Amino acid sequence: MVRVPLSPEQVKAGQRLGALMRTARAGRDPETIARDAGISPETLRKIEVGRMPSPSFGTVIGLCNALGLPLQDAVDAWHGADNHQLAI
Repeated sequence: MVRVPLSPEQVKAGQRLGALMRTARAGRDPETIARDAGISPETLRKIEVGRMPSPSFGTVIGLCNALGLPLQDAVDAWHGADNHQLAI
């Protein structure tokens, strides 16, 4: 299966999502957050810096749960909504 390259808009959406996750982590240990989310610390790092701009839905849910972040905040970040608030 060949993966279609992401559009520049999709890459920017992933960067916004990564920034939200990094902010929500707020200095907490990335290894602990990654373990709680069911992903590797390397995957978390890639998401946070925007190198993995389209993580799977399950990964996003796992991260939101591990961070205590409402899923709607992740949706808002992806869409570029400025009205999301961190509920941590």
